[in-house]
Amino acid sequence: MPFVWTVVIVVVLLLALSVRVVKQYERGVLFRLGRVVGVRQAGLNLIIPVVDVLHRVSLRIVTMPIQSQGIITRDNVSVDVSAVAYFRVVDAVKSVVAIENVGAAINQIAQTTLRKVVGQHTLDETLSETDRINVNIREILDVATEEWGVVVTLVELKDIQLPDSMKRAMARQAEAEREKRAKIIAAEGEAMAADALGTAADIMMAHPLALQLRNLQSLVEIGVDKNTTVVFPAPLMSTIGELGAFLTREATAADASPSAATASIASDADPVPNGKPLASSTP
Repeated sequence: MPFVWTVVIVVVLLLALSVRVVKQYERGVLFRLGRVVGVRQAGLNLIIPVVDVLHRVSLRIVTMPIQSQGIITRDNVSVDVSAVAYFRVVDAVKSVVAIENVGAAINQIAQTTLRKVVGQHTLDETLSETDRINVNIREILDVATEEWGVVVTLVELKDIQLPDSMKRAMARQAEAEREKRAKIIAAEGEAMAADALGTAADIMMAHPLALQLRNLQSLVEIGVDKNTTVVFPAPLMSTIGELGAFLTREATAADASPSAATASIASDADPVPNGKPLASSTP
């Protein structure tokens, strides 16, 4: 009886050692006496105890941060750049046989590739052409990791740290650029306003009454504020000229009036019939 229980226990232990469960997102690389004999799919798999070894490999996408790297750009500016890479295993056998630790290897080669690619670009290109840099890094990593059974799906620059002096210089440059744009816009506005004012002046010269109507409109606009005192600019020189002409006409009329009156009186007092003077007789 004890022998039977011993046999049962041994069989149960052998079955426990023979059963392996591979999850849906994994693949099992089976080694038999040190040699690869195949890949086991997800589910329940049986192996030979002691003889077989099943190595599970995850096929899920792995997110790997690339730590910040001190890089000197092509225009000799020191920057700290960090990134993140996404990769997944597509060949379970190569990821186990071709390399010892695929995650650590990809991390190291990603750091060196990031430093190499960013160092080939200027600071302006690094800041403005991040998409192209990301693609270049991913293509280089794909070539290097193809033999490891790994595909790099995405690489993104995460952070770019600039020196404080460079930040101040870029801030001054941006401020100067904004001032330039503001001055250009103001100059264009002045040119358009001058053109419109010239057109309005030509119209007012052709129609003098338009200026008076514009003055009245200005008075109406000022009166909306309910001001008690309104200082309204008038065309001073033209007003003075008109006033001088009016005074001249009045003075001329005043000088001409006494002479005309005297002549009228004289003609009434001394009539000359037929254009001949009358002879005076002495009594």
